[in-house]
Formats: sequence, structure tokens, C-alpha cells
Amino acid sequence: MKGILACVMLAAALPTAAQKKKVDSTVAVITYGYVSNGKPTGGDGLKLVIDHGKAHLLPGGKPQKEQQYLDYTDNSTLQVLSLSNGDVYTLKKPFKDHPQPELLPDTATILGLPCKKAKLFVRSNTIEVWYTNAVQLKGTPFLSYGPNLGLILRIVRNGNSETIARKIEYRKVTPQELSWPAALGQQVDDAAYMRAVIDSRYTTLPIFQNEQISWGNNNANPAINELDKTFHFAGGTVIVKRVKLPEPKKGQSLFAELVQYSNGDAYDRTGSVFMIPTTGDTSFLDGLTKGVAALPAFQDRNGKKYQGMVATSHYTPTLEIMRFFTPFGVRQFNDQVKIKGYNWADSVIYKQDITELQDALQGEVLIGVYIGNYDKGGHKVSLSFKYYPADADADTTAKSKWVMPIFNTTNVMEMAGQEYATLFDKDSLTVTVNIPEGLKNLQLRYLTTGHGGWGGGDEFNPKENEIFIDNQRAYHFIPWRTDCATYRFSNPASGNFGDGLSSSDLSRSNWCPGTLSSPVFINLHDVKPGLHTFRVAIPQGKPAGTSQSFWNVSGTLIGEK
Repeated sequence: MKGILACVMLAAALPTAAQKKKVDSTVAVITYGYVSNGKPTGGDGLKLVIDHGKAHLLPGGKPQKEQQYLDYTDNSTLQVLSLSNGDVYTLKKPFKDHPQPELLPDTATILGLPCKKAKLFVRSNTIEVWYTNAVQLKGTPFLSYGPNLGLILRIVRNGNSETIARKIEYRKVTPQELSWPAALGQQVDDAAYMRAVIDSRYTTLPIFQNEQISWGNNNANPAINELDKTFHFAGGTVIVKRVKLPEPKKGQSLFAELVQYSNGDAYDRTGSVFMIPTTGDTSFLDGLTKGVAALPAFQDRNGKKYQGMVATSHYTPTLEIMRFFTPFGVRQFNDQVKIKGYNWADSVIYKQDITELQDALQGEVLIGVYIGNYDKGGHKVSLSFKYYPADADADTTAKSKWVMPIFNTTNVMEMAGQEYATLFDKDSLTVTVNIPEGLKNLQLRYLTTGHGGWGGGDEFNPKENEIFIDNQRAYHFIPWRTDCATYRFSNPASGNFGDGLSSSDLSRSNWCPGTLSSPVFINLHDVKPGLHTFRVAIPQGKPAGTSQSFWNVSGTLIGEK
């Protein structure tokens, strides 16, 4: 029936005549529940505590890190964020600055109270609210939804998500329930407050802060066993830090975030974030501190030696966390290459979910970043790990993981003589690994990018990658990126061609300037415990003069314990 909504009578709302003599009708607690697609949902609901023109929202029925209030003495909402370090941020907003509702003629009865209807549009969402002016109480379960209408008893979002009042209790409220803030701390605007709220929801662990990665700067290193000190290797093109990482929590997500910009180098360069395992007799750290000759090497059919690229019984290669590619001169060259309508980026942010690696990234570890370049200014980078807590639907029973890097041909020590991975010309990459007992759901995390920056080089020519296990092909694909033009605004110094394209627009072998390259995950469920030989085969192109193609591939085995 138009204009009338039949509501279930869940509790008596109006006090009786006898009760009116005993209770204050401006003090009450309203309990709300939730309905999704017509079905009540679980959880503790929400309480709206009202006391003489002041109201406090209690999601889940108890105080949260972020407190929300309605102040009807000056018609404003308050959002107060209290952090563990003692900082307090407050966003105070007049009712008139919230979305203004459209009043409708519809009526309904909810908890015995006559209600009117209003409608709002918030971020493309249709919000219907039912409110009453039949009591002295005022409040809303959502600060932005009609705070000045009256007492809101029902909210429907997009027709299928509902918040509805289940009970009104006229009673004294405790100081803990009202919990009006004694101090508002720093009052900020919407943008600053939202940033503080979002940052408070997860933990950020800085690894590197605005560190320079460049060639030819001979920085003196601290003692190699010192924590939280930056070491520079390979002429300054590699930075390493020994850090202490927290133990993983069930259901938690881990992201790596790298911010990079040019400090003088105008070219696109290979970059890698990695961890150095130190469990064997020899580690990659030995190569960094003593030279590439300290690393175990294998010789291919070309007669070249490749140092530190594959696992042996006494050595584990670097665990590649993230592969990225710098753009052409972002920030440093923004003002030198001006084009109308091209608003160059200030820097590039590479952010990747690395949750599958977090069991290896705990305790005291060596974290490094490499950018191959020949420039005295080079690049500036900041790296952080971000730990996001498990959400309500996360599987907190998931088992811990066994993580083992078995090969990485990215020549992180390029500027210290580590050979480029040209072995695929006449050979394939082969490594034998002992898979321990008790693992389930074994996978190979495989990352590949092709290089050779001339027309006939593998950078610009699709090539099939094949992975064999014990001479049986387990996986094959052609790694290729066709979306590089999307990132044009990160590449101010990119060459422009007569056909209107730019160098950074061109498709490449699984990478684009100014982006990261994602790994593929290859299921190895049929691989049993014991010794197995892994082989990677790629039809690498022939060299041309002094130019050569090469492939940076890394592989990490991951299994559930």
C-alpha cells in the first residue's frame, strides 16, 4: 500500500503514563540490528546512546578506536580517532555539511512510533531513511544520514541492506556508554582525518626511507651485523638492511610498497626487492661483501659462468619479493619535458600482495633493493611492509608455509661483475631440489621478464617460457605486456617517435616502464617428496653486435606444512 510500510512490532517504544513520571524521555539507548537481502545477519549490532542532546554511536555495542558522536547543542557531528601513541584526531562537521535528504510523503510505524521517509544519494548509493519526531530523542545510526531529521529508526541502502531499530530503552546511561571526549586533540579536515583512520587500521614497517641507489658513490658501510643500518654494494646500485620482522599472524595479509623516482637517471631500469637467505654455508651476502667469485657458479654451453643464481646443497639464492621497472625519469625530468595536457606523475608507487612469502619474512632478515643504473644521481626509493589484520571472513586456520627460492637469474650484482642471464641461448636453467616430506599444495612462484632493448631483442619479441620437472613439461606460456601505454604519465623522458608512439608505450616481454611484473603460480600437486630436477627453457634470441638478449627469471617453491 503506497505511503504505508507495515513493520513488525518488536518492542514498545513510548513510555506509559506511569513510566513518564520515572524516566527522562531525553535519555535512552536504541539498539539496532542488520538485515541483508531480507535475512537478519549475525553480530552484536549497534547502539545509539542519547543523553540530553548528545549522542554516542557504539558499533558492536562497545567503544571502538574511532568514536562517533552527535552534538545537538551546536548541530554538529564529531569523529574522534585515538591512537595507541597518544595522538588524537578529530573531524568536526556541521549537520548542514552532510548530504541533505529529500523529504518524501511516505509514512510507516516502527516500534510503535509514527515515521516519515526521506531519501539521500551518497556515492551512487540510494539511501532511504525512516525517522520519527514523535519523541524528544534525536539521533542516527550513521552520522551522514540525516543527523538533523529526528530519531532515525530504519535505513535501507540500495534496497537490500538494512539497519533497523530493535529496541528503545529509556534509562540512565553510564559514563562509559556516553564517553564524551575530554579533549579533541588535533582538529583536521575530511582528507586528513580519513588518512589517519585508514593508516590506523594496519601496521606499517618502514624498511628504507628515501635512500639513493646510484652508481659510483663509494659509501662506507657500517658493521654487517648491525640492525637497521643501510649497506651499499655494487658501486651503490644495491642497498641492503638487516631488519627484524614480526611473526606472521593467522589470516593476516602482507604487502610490499616501494616508492621510486629519478634522482638523475633518465632511463627505464630493472629493479628488484629481495631477501637474502643465510641458512647455508655460503649466502648472497658473501658475494656482496667479498665479490662475485665467492658465490657458487655454474658454466653453460657458451662457456660463461653464472654466479649465485641457482640453489645448491650449501647455498640458497636470493628470494625475489618484487620485480619492478623504473620509468623514464619521473620527477627529475618533469620540468624539462613539458607537453600541454600531460601531467607527469611525481613518483611511482609499486604495491604488491606478498602474503604467500610472509612465513619466510620473519625474524631477523636481510632485505635489499637493486636498480641497475650507471648514473651518479641514480634513483631514490622508499620501501615499507604493510601488515593488514584478518577480516571477519578470513581463514584463520590456514597452515604455515614452507618457502624455498631455487633460482634467480636477475643479476643483482650487475655492477660488480655478476653475469647477465644469457644462458638460454644454447642451454636451459637446471636445478635439483629436495622436496621435504609432509608438504601439501606445492606451487612454484615464477617470475620472468625478457630483455634485449633493440628491435630484434627479446624485450620486444614474444618468447615462450617452458618449465619442466623431471623432463616432463609442467607449464608453458608467453609472458607479454600490451598495456604499457597506460603508464605514459610516469615517463616524461621517454623517447617520442614519428608515428606518435613513445618508447614507454611499446609492448614488452612481461614488463612496462613504471610498473611491477607479477609472478605466476604453477600448481605442482603431483610432485612427491624427494629429489626433483626443475628446468626452464626459453628460445633466447641471437646477439647482434655488442647487443644481447637475456632473461631474468626467479622461482620459489611454496608448500603448506
